[in-house]
Formats: sequence, structure tokens, C-alpha cells
Amino acid sequence: MITVPLSALEVAMVQTGARAADTLKDTTEFARRLDDLGYLRLWYAEHHHSPAIGAFPPVVLAAHAAALTSSIRLGSGGVLAPNHAPLMLAEQFGTLAALHDGRIDMGIGRGPGTFDEPTARALRRGAGPATDDEYRSDVSESLRHLVDEVALGPLPEPWLLSSSTAGAALAAELGLPIAFAHHIRPDNTLAALRHYREHFAPSRWCERPRVLVCVETVCAGTAEEAARLAGPMDVVKAGLLKGRSDFPFPTPDEAAGHSFAADEPPALAGFRAQQAHGTPETVAKHLANLVDTTGADELMLVTPVHALADRLRSFELVRALSEA
Repeated sequence: MITVPLSALEVAMVQTGARAADTLKDTTEFARRLDDLGYLRLWYAEHHHSPAIGAFPPVVLAAHAAALTSSIRLGSGGVLAPNHAPLMLAEQFGTLAALHDGRIDMGIGRGPGTFDEPTARALRRGAGPATDDEYRSDVSESLRHLVDEVALGPLPEPWLLSSSTAGAALAAELGLPIAFAHHIRPDNTLAALRHYREHFAPSRWCERPRVLVCVETVCAGTAEEAARLAGPMDVVKAGLLKGRSDFPFPTPDEAAGHSFAADEPPALAGFRAQQAHGTPETVAKHLANLVDTTGADELMLVTPVHALADRLRSFELVRALSEA
């Protein structure tokens, strides 16, 4: 049985042969269904210039979903600070929080959201990657503007996204709850969270260390079906390992016929072993073990499978595990 709250990350995969507009329809249905299922929060990731992932602004998707749901928290996981002016972030999320009191999160991350250098520079008006000092300043300024400049009343709940010890250190210094990307850098999880807890400084935003761990989760009736559903993301990951994101999200049948380089299957298997794939029983064990080893206060599930029906079924099966 899973004893911590469950949430979801939406990465808005664009299926082969589909339009981005079709993906938007799926994200809408996904939000409504997760609200009905009782998931705690739903966050939207920021991505750019990828045929496999929709370039939909998290703040827009969160606003749309908040208007169509009743209780689930909505927000960014994350909005990428180097791509946005701090005052603009404060105004956008402050407005959302005022419109939907108690339901808005502002998860802030660092990456550019793209592997394409011209796109990354366009997002920053020609500037290069943000330095550590610039990123810290962006996060701090966004928080300050929320309180001092926007001051609309209810505030969004800020989180810092991290996949490294450096990000965990900043979250600890600023006294922010941390959302750790175990689904991206699982080898960094334990060291980063240990550093976060040891160096956490209480703030107006958070009195004690608060940890959310995001884990890739694919749950199905059989292990074979779960592996089939996870196949398309294996193809995407293999490309990302080479720094490529210029390909669509394949169907399970297309993924089954994909030819991997000799070194790719072992790397993918090693990654998959640290996530939660399989039958409900297997997934329950993986998630319970992750909570035990990380001390997570909350789990966020990301389920990048091809069809909306299969994705929703995975979330339904996992939700039943927390109610058993």
C-alpha cells in the first residue's frame, strides 16, 4: 500500500500522426480524470522545439485545467526561470493563485527546456545559459515579487525543482520545498536529498524540509503490457542520451521494431530498474521502496505512454494501490 499523497506530471507527449491540438484535448481530459480520481496535484512541464513534446506554456495549461476542475492543485513542474522575467512569473502565478485560491503551485526549474541551442538562445533573447548566480537571483526575485510587487492576496505555493545536489542546496538555502527529478537523474536522488535535509533553513514558505519525488511509472495488467507501453519512451530516451530530441514520439509497434545501438539496452534497463514499471503488485513495491529510501512526503508520477486511455489506466491502477 502507498501511504503518501500521489500527484502527476504532464509532459504532453505528441503522438505520431497526431497534431499538437490533439494533445491539448488529451491534457484536458487527463486533468479532469485525475481530479475525479483524487490526485493531489497536476504539474505541467516546460519544453520547446521538440516534435515529441508539446511546447505548451505551463501557466496556460494550469489556468485552463483549473477552470475545468474542482479540487486538484495545478501548476508548473516546472516553469524554467532563465526563460522568463521574474516579475512576469510573479504576475502570472500570482494572478492564477488569486483566481483559484489554495490550488496553484509555482514549481521553478533551471534548464532551458530544449536541446536545440538556437531555441535556447531565442528564449533568452540571445543570451547564453544562466550562471549559478543568475539562476539564484531569478528564483529569489520571483519570490520577492510575489510578496512585494504583486500582492494579490492568496499566494501560489513555490517549489524548487532539482535533479542535482546543486539544486538541492539552493532549495535548502531558500527554505523551499523540493521536487526531485528521480525520473531524470535517479543516481543523484539520495545524495541530493540528504544535502537538502542537512542544510535546510526554515522560511516563510516552508518551516521544515518537504520532499516530493517524481518517478516514471507505467502500470498495466501484465509485465509484458507495461513493457510494451514503455517502449516508445525507451526510444525517446535513447535519443536523449545522444543529445537528440528531433524525432516524434513513436507508437508501441514502432518502438518494438526500433533498432537500438549495442550500448543502449543496458543503459535503459539500468534506468528502468530505478523507476516503477510493471503490474500493480510490482509498481506498489517499487513506489513503497522509493518512499522508504528517500523519505519522500509525496510521489509525483510521470507516465509517458502513447495513448491517453493507457495512461489513464495506469493512473487508475496506481490510485487503487493507495486506497487498498
